[in-house]
Order: sequence, then structure tokens, then C-alpha cells
Amino acid sequence: MMPTGFTINMDVNITATYLAAKQHHYHFFAVYLYLITHLISEQPEFMIAQRDGQLGHYTNLTPSYLIFHEDNQTISGMWTTYDANLSNFHENYLTDLKQYQAQHGAMIKADQPENAYMINMNPWLHFNSYTPLTFNGLPNYLPVIEAGKYVVQAGKRIMPLSFTIHHAVADAYHVSHFFQRLQSSLDHPEDWLL
Repeated sequence: MMPTGFTINMDVNITATYLAAKQHHYHFFAVYLYLITHLISEQPEFMIAQRDGQLGHYTNLTPSYLIFHEDNQTISGMWTTYDANLSNFHENYLTDLKQYQAQHGAMIKADQPENAYMINMNPWLHFNSYTPLTFNGLPNYLPVIEAGKYVVQAGKRIMPLSFTIHHAVADAYHVSHFFQRLQSSLDHPEDWLL
């Protein structure tokens, strides 16, 4: 197969989940990390990796993301251990923030697991397209996900979301299925955000 990847950008309505997160005193960013990771973990084609020339897949992924340092306006890489229980994951996220947020550097939490995938949120820019590019020439089969700044339109919070994946492991059908499940989950946080 031609070594290509693709990016699909969609606007998602985060209104119900945003309000539910605030009501339950969760950080919306942590809820975003949890929900995306949870949904990805239900689609094995998004968890494929190569080790020693062999393809296989993980049973779940670890979100690897960036944190912003207000003091010098820089970013650092960070990761939080995924837990299928949102409350536990949220506590893991808060513990990591408390322990590492004051540190600076490219990657402030050591020993990132090999099942880490890139997910981030750019709260300063509402975009209509975002395409990450790799420059090392190595195949990366895990998704790269980026959200942008939400805007309020007709009383709804609309957030852009970019999903990039290697075409060898997934096609538009798989990504469209992901976005359908994501929007349904965002519309019905009562089913999972408790």
C-alpha cells in the first residue's frame, strides 16, 4: 500500500459534555482526553503498532499531550495513565498536573509508555483544518488528534477536531464511525460521565 495517511477535520458539538463536566467538577480537558482515549480503545484499527517488524495492537492507549507554561509561554510534553473509570483517570490527570506542571522541558514526565498516542487541544485558535506532518520517515500507525478553540454558535459550543491516521490501518469508514460515536457520546454524557 502506498505509504500515505489522511486527516479528517470535523466540528463537534461539545455543549452537553462541557456543561456536565463543569457540573461534576471535572476539568474539560481531562474529560476530552478520557473520552477520546476510551472511544479509540474500542476500535482496534486505531491501536496498531509495529515492533521488531511485526504488526500487533494494544488493548488501550495512553494519552500523550502538551501543557502550557504561563510563566514563559512554552509547552512541555506530558502523559497520563489511562483508566477506564473516568473518576480514576481524572484523579491521575490532576496528580500529574500537580507533580509536573511547574517543570519545564521537552518531556517533563519520564518513561512514556510505548502505547502513547498524540492528543492535544489548542484553546487559542478555532481552525477549519489541521494536519500534522511527520519528518522522521518512520511509520506511525497510532492516531494524532488535535482539538481547537470552541466557539459559541446559536447557543451551542462548537469545537473543531482533527483526526490523522495512517491509511494502512484505517480508512474514512473507520474515522467516520469514530466521529459518529464521539458526537453521540458528547450529546449524551449521562451515559458515561458519572
